[in-house]
Amino acid sequence: MQPTFVLVHGAFANSFSFAPLQAELGLLGHRSVAVDLPGHGFAATYTYAYQAPQDTAALAEAPGAIKGVTLADNAAHLIGVLERAKRNGPVILVSHSRGGVTATAAANARPDLVDRLVYVSAWCPVDLDVGDYYAEPEMAGVDAGSLALALAGNPAELGLIRVNFRTADPAALAAFRSAFAADVTDEQFLTFLNTFQPDENLDVGGSGDRAQPATWGRIPKTYVRLADDTSLPLALQDRLIREGDALTPDNPYDVRTLPGSHLRWLVDPAPAARVLADVAALTTGA
Repeated sequence: MQPTFVLVHGAFANSFSFAPLQAELGLLGHRSVAVDLPGHGFAATYTYAYQAPQDTAALAEAPGAIKGVTLADNAAHLIGVLERAKRNGPVILVSHSRGGVTATAAANARPDLVDRLVYVSAWCPVDLDVGDYYAEPEMAGVDAGSLALALAGNPAELGLIRVNFRTADPAALAAFRSAFAADVTDEQFLTFLNTFQPDENLDVGGSGDRAQPATWGRIPKTYVRLADDTSLPLALQDRLIREGDALTPDNPYDVRTLPGSHLRWLVDPAPAARVLADVAALTTGA
């Protein structure tokens, strides 16, 4: 039976990010569903203070719908989507960036709903919690403060992380581009930036949300490395692969590599669609 790709976005993103990739998958004859996690997509908070001319003081204080959303909420929402998709045949769960944390939590809880996991430069914590990896040598070159250049409000007071992606601050824009999309055109970078939403939840899980060998570990899995990613560097991607393989040595990652930055595979999605089509063939034996 034809598999369904279930696509899970990363931080500050939404299902809109996947539209070009879904078009390419569709042209290759593949069915896909892009998920909006709670507080994302049309459930996101946009205020008039975020519009031009911006009222930055009001933006820093406005409440956001994503406040209080937890990783457990994200996983429960994703499981609901997986249950519906599974009725139609095999499911390939594809996650990007922070979306990997949610995919891992869902796979820990309901491995019966997933026929293959695909991480595209995505977090799959095994030995450490996500936040702790930032202190490791593989992340030493990452500018963890790039988002802080456009931070709006105090996360502790708002109960969420709010970033003003509509800033015109040259330093902030340069930092965003360096971190996420140094290899696309100015127009493509700004277009993608304008698909981001300002708010993200605070909870990235803890030790109980790391990959579990008895559940997550029995699902076939693929890791798609992004060779020029500077926000989740190749060295860290490779470490996550090694840790996953050590956790389940009888079920190692199928590893693929694409050139490009953290976002290029979504801006120019045809190569990624071909890789996913190959993965689908592995899953169905076609």
